[in-house]
Amino acid sequence: MAAGLILHFPPSVGEHEYDAVSSHLGVNMRTGEGDWPEGLQSHAAGPTEDGWIVTEIWESKEAQEAFMEGRLGPALHATNQPPPARVIWFDIVATQHRH
Repeated sequence: MAAGLILHFPPSVGEHEYDAVSSHLGVNMRTGEGDWPEGLQSHAAGPTEDGWIVTEIWESKEAQEAFMEGRLGPALHATNQPPPARVIWFDIVATQHRH
């Protein structure tokens, strides 16, 4: 079953910081070009009143955990970004993408 993830980053993280991490990962999340993480099915990100939110759908929680350990965690560290302030996992029971 697919796994949904919400990462809530603190207010110190914004678009500039998000772009720096994406660049370090070698992926353009706006276009999907580059070294797309294995197992990642969907990604959306943007600002809120109290920080930066990333929502993702992964083929499994284990695939995201491998990405966090092997790539995202080191990229956050290398670009001096804090870890997510809050992490929420949920089971995907329905998803639609309309153009």
